[in-house]
Amino acid sequence: MTLVNEDSQSLTTYDEAVQAVERAAILPLADSVPDHPSISALTPSTAWHTGLASDPWQWRVRFPVEGKAAYGKFFRQKAILIAPDLFPYLKAWTYQNMSVSERYDAGLLPKEAVLLFEVIEEAGEIDTRELRVRAGMKAKERKADFERGMLILQESLEIVITGVKEKLNLDGEKSGWSSMSYGTADYWMHSKGIEPWTGDKETARKYIIERLNAVCSQKAIAFFNKLYGLNKLH
Repeated sequence: MTLVNEDSQSLTTYDEAVQAVERAAILPLADSVPDHPSISALTPSTAWHTGLASDPWQWRVRFPVEGKAAYGKFFRQKAILIAPDLFPYLKAWTYQNMSVSERYDAGLLPKEAVLLFEVIEEAGEIDTRELRVRAGMKAKERKADFERGMLILQESLEIVITGVKEKLNLDGEKSGWSSMSYGTADYWMHSKGIEPWTGDKETARKYIIERLNAVCSQKAIAFFNKLYGLNKLH
């Protein structure tokens, strides 16, 4: 059974959104996958950015905090939610458990991505402001390097968004914009009791295919097959 026929704007609560992620397996915040649902398509536009419990913008950071979905810009530079049962298999399949340093040596990662990963891994969990400082990328001219490295790490499923850190003044009151916090995917899975997949890669591939085939339209399946190379045997 696919999700493409779900009622438009059917989600009004966070718990309903959690169930939608479980059913969809991969659920973008905005339309990003052909013939496949998204949070924005399943919620009323008037519900967004209200600051209320029914605001999908508030839900997005609850997912990783509560371990209900992996969250990050996982493809097309778009914010994506991935169900916790699927995420370990996708991570294992995507780069066949090659380490960051091995991928750097193979020319698959730029230097700034490796540096950022090392800082995040050492910190456990770190917000964007502190990360730029520790990585030596606080200067304006390093912003592009920072953003590129962070995007690459998210799209390779090495890091995830773990929550939001509020900016506080000296009195402990909110001051200015909040910033995203990040952790390695392994750190996040461990902290939420999600087991990594350490078995053979063919089993991981089959699980991903079966999980997506059960809920996706043919167009969405074709999209994911191409994105993750699911028709290729490693």
